[in-house]
Amino acid sequence: MFTGIIETLGTIVAIEKDQSNVHFTVESTITHELKIDQSVAHNGCCLTVVKLDGDSYVVTAIQETLDKTNLSDWEVGSKVNLERCMLLGARLDGHIVQGHVDTTATCSAIEDLNGSWKYTFHYDFDQPTVAKGSITVNGVSLTVVDSEKGLFSVCIIPYTQEHTNFHAFKVGTKINLEFDIIGKYVARLMEQHKA
Repeated sequence: MFTGIIETLGTIVAIEKDQSNVHFTVESTITHELKIDQSVAHNGCCLTVVKLDGDSYVVTAIQETLDKTNLSDWEVGSKVNLERCMLLGARLDGHIVQGHVDTTATCSAIEDLNGSWKYTFHYDFDQPTVAKGSITVNGVSLTVVDSEKGLFSVCIIPYTQEHTNFHAFKVGTKINLEFDIIGKYVARLMEQHKA
């Protein structure tokens, strides 16, 4: 379980294919605090630490993960948002995030608001967003501004722009998207109620 509050950025320093799996080596300032078998969210995708080596660690993605996320777009040098799992009893500063990416979305517009930025994303997935509701973009807990079928926007303050990989987004950038857990359950219940 995560909160969507990014701790730091990591850098992909090696990528190794192993049958249908891919091993990513990540260099990070939090590596010394990690342990084998720990869950870490990478752009919002929960991956398990399988190896530690100095300032870097290794996580493995299976084909299912590669198919549903933007991990297959990562290259050596890619910057990824990192968050360790939440501590029970700690403050929940973002919202409840599982680290289970639902789908990817594409950045379709970036608007400079003279001190903040508005990002618009399109997605092809049967899950609505709600204006003023929660959404997770590349692991970042955000509030939905505009909400339409298959489209939503979020606004970013300078701190978030600087301390996450939002500063590298361009029109066409593919991001990981996790919808609000409560919204997903409500949608599922409504679906079952109709049947």
